[in-house]
Amino acid sequence: MCDHCLEHGTAGKWYFNARNYSKELAEELDLREFLLEQYKTFEAMQIRKLAGFSAEGLGYKIKIPIIGRIVKHSAEKMLHTQNPSRNPFKAEGHIGQVVPLDDAIAILENCVEENSIILKYCMCRFMHKGEKEACCINFGIMSEIIDKLPRFIPEDDKFRITKEEAVEKFTGFLKKGYIGTIWYGAYPYINNLCACKTPMCAGFRPRIDFGINSIFKAEYVVKNIPDNCQGCKKCIPMCSFGAISFNEITKRTEVDQTVCWGCGNCLFACSYDALEIVPRSEIPEITGKY
Repeated sequence: MCDHCLEHGTAGKWYFNARNYSKELAEELDLREFLLEQYKTFEAMQIRKLAGFSAEGLGYKIKIPIIGRIVKHSAEKMLHTQNPSRNPFKAEGHIGQVVPLDDAIAILENCVEENSIILKYCMCRFMHKGEKEACCINFGIMSEIIDKLPRFIPEDDKFRITKEEAVEKFTGFLKKGYIGTIWYGAYPYINNLCACKTPMCAGFRPRIDFGINSIFKAEYVVKNIPDNCQGCKKCIPMCSFGAISFNEITKRTEVDQTVCWGCGNCLFACSYDALEIVPRSEIPEITGKY
C-alpha cells in the first residue's frame, strides 16, 4: 500500500474513494470548463514546454545531470500536485495507477454513477498515431461535455454505455493485452478508466522513456505456480513490460516481480492456472515499490 493510498484511499486503495467520482466534487472544484478546454486542446499537449523545455529532444536533456534533475522534478511536482488545478494547459494533479480487472470492475460497480458512463476514442493513440479506437471509459461530468468534443466520439459504436456494458468492454480490452489504468482527471476528481496500449500511452511514456513518475505500478504483482506451468509460452507476449521469460532448463516460464507492473493480463493467456495475482505487500522485495 503506497503512502498516497494511506492518506486518500478507501479499503487501502485511493481509487476506491467513491466521493472522488461524484458530480458534487466536480462542481465544487469547478472542473467542467477546465476539462472541456483541456480536451479541446489535447493534441497540443505534446508540444507544450515542461520546466521551460520543449518535448523535442527531451530524452537527451534529461540525461544532462543538472538539467535532467530539474525537468524530472518539475514534471513530477506538476503531476503529483494536490493543489486545485486551474490551468487546462498543464497536466496538474493528473496521476494514475495500473489496475487489474477485478479492481476495475469494483470501480465501475461501486464508485461510478450509473448514467454517467461513456466510451470514447483513446486520445493518446489519436494524438500520436492518428488511430481511432474507442477503448477509454470516462464517467462523471465527462458524459456532459463529450457532445462538444465530436472527434472523440466513436463513429460506429455506442458511446453512452451501462455499467454492464462497461465491464464487458473493459474485459475485452484487457484480453487484447491493453493495460488497465485509473486516473485523476485533476486531483482529487477521478474520471478516467483507460485501456492503455504501450508505448503510445501519454501516461506511461514519461516513466518508461524518461524515468518520470507519471504513473504507479499496481497494488499487485504476478506470481508463478511452477508445478502448473506446461511451458506453452502463451503468457510471454501478453506482458507489455518484459517481466516474463522462459527458462530453457526447467522448461517453465518465470516472472521477474521487480519488473512486473501487476496488470494481470498474462493470466488471460494461461490455461493451466500457472500464474496468480497477489498483493504487492506480500512480496518483501517489492513492498512499497511502485
